[in-house]
Parts: sequence; C-alpha cells; structure tokens
Amino acid sequence: MSIPDFQSIMLPLLKLAEDGQEHANKEAKEKLALHFSLSEAEREELLPSGRQTTFDNRVAWARSYLKMALLLEVPRRGFFRITQRGKSVIQKNPEKINIKFLEQFPEFSAFKTPDKPNIKEALIEQPSETQTPEETLDAAHIKLKQTLAEELIQTIKACSPAFFEKLVVDLLVRMGYGGTRKDAGKAVGKSGDGGIDGIIKEDRLGLDAIYIQAKKWEGTVGRPEIQKFAGALMGHGAHKGVFITTSNFSKEAIDFASSVNLKIVLIDGQTLATLMIDHNVGVSPIVSYEIKKLDLDYFIEA
Repeated sequence: MSIPDFQSIMLPLLKLAEDGQEHANKEAKEKLALHFSLSEAEREELLPSGRQTTFDNRVAWARSYLKMALLLEVPRRGFFRITQRGKSVIQKNPEKINIKFLEQFPEFSAFKTPDKPNIKEALIEQPSETQTPEETLDAAHIKLKQTLAEELIQTIKACSPAFFEKLVVDLLVRMGYGGTRKDAGKAVGKSGDGGIDGIIKEDRLGLDAIYIQAKKWEGTVGRPEIQKFAGALMGHGAHKGVFITTSNFSKEAIDFASSVNLKIVLIDGQTLATLMIDHNVGVSPIVSYEIKKLDLDYFIEA
C-alpha cells in the first residue's frame, strides 16, 4: 500500500480521537501507520527536501486542517483531542473528510480565502489536493531547478573550451577545493598531458591533489576515455581524479570507473548543472521563501 495523501488521513485521524481523550501526536502517527499498513520503508520515505518524512508531514497537515475547521483542538503541547463539532461530524458517519467537506465550516473557509491573496492562498488552493503545502513547494522547486539545469547545460555547451575550464575552476573553488581562486587558476589547465587537464588542491592546505579532466562533449563519454584518464592518473602517481563533461557517461564508462583501484568521480552535464545551482555559480537568486512553524515552547507559561 502506498502512503495515503493527507486528505485520506483526516477521517481516520478524527475517528482515532472520537473517544474524547487527549492523544499524543506521536501515538497518532503510530496508530495511523498501522491503520494504513505502511511498511518501514514507506514510513521512512522523506520529502524531496529531506527535512521530514512524507507520512509525518501528511499526518501533521491532516491534523492542522481539522484544527482549522475546529474539529480538533490542542489542549497542550504535542497533544490533540476532538471537539464537540468533531463528535457531531463523526456521528453523521461521513464516507470521507476532505477539503471540500471542511469548506462547510466558516472558520475553515475564512482561512482558505483570506482578505488579500497571498502565499497561504496559493498553497491551500493547490493543483493537486493530494499534496501537502510542503510537497507542493518541494515539487515546484524541483521543477524550477530541473528547468534551470537544462538552460545551464545548453548555455555551457555554447561557451568556449577556455571559458569551460574557468567555469570548472570557479565551481571547485566555491565547493571548497583549490585554495584561493588565484592558486586554483594556476593549477587547472596547467598540465594538459596524458589525459590530464589540470591539478587542484583537495583542501586549502594542499594536503592532497585532485587531477581533473574537463571535456565539453556532445556525445556520450565511453569507457576508452575513462581508461585513458585512469592511465594518466597512475602515470602521475595520483589516486584521485574528477572527470567532468557537459554530456553523459556510458554504462561501461561508469562500471570501469567504479572497478579500478582509484578514486574517480564522474560528473555529467546534469550533475554539473545541479552543482552550479547549489553553489551559485552562473546563477543568481531572485526570490527566497522561509518556511516557519509554530514555536510552542514560546507559549509555555512559567
């Protein structure tokens, strides 16, 4: 069974509280996981952001929506219980509780349609009502990042080989390699022999070196190129190398890189673009959103 969407969780969650007792949030998650027969892997599946498990996030939003409609209340931190309105709903034995069902309650409608359109309205009026607001934001962020990565790859391919080498240096320095930008610039592109395009410090102290091959290719990089690179590393007595390309690697190339007694990291065009986005190389932030949650510790009275 797959992880239920947050609307499917609402009715079982409300029924769990129909005894009128206080229930711990942790207890509810455990009982709901059993109710939906979730496997351990499903319970541990994370949101794309990696900040929270998908199931915990959906349970939290199901509980939040029921509270907005005044079907549940929070008597103290980490606990919830059913309200009189919630009991009335259960007595009517509804087939399901979803956003449309909750719209009959004015308190929920007031939240759903604020006086001025803002991000809250954009989140609750989501294209897919199976997703929580965090999932909607994560999905949108991933889509935007994928689109930007595709634009980056096409732009990089149109650049000169010299600019591509500079781009590689900028990225590695931003990631913490190469010491200063000046030191890295002298190292990369210096060698150019035996399948090596450059050498860069692994750390600012220069305790180890990483050998680099940077190829602006259109076609797939095959095993022969990686073999040549591995041979060059051994010829220099090196044991760490990074092969960067604007295209991709064949399965044979990937298998060979993982089979040799060397540490060879393969970075294809998609990975290169993702690293550039993550480290702000060749891209500029235009807007950011900060997600906040209620700090219940603040409201504890001495």
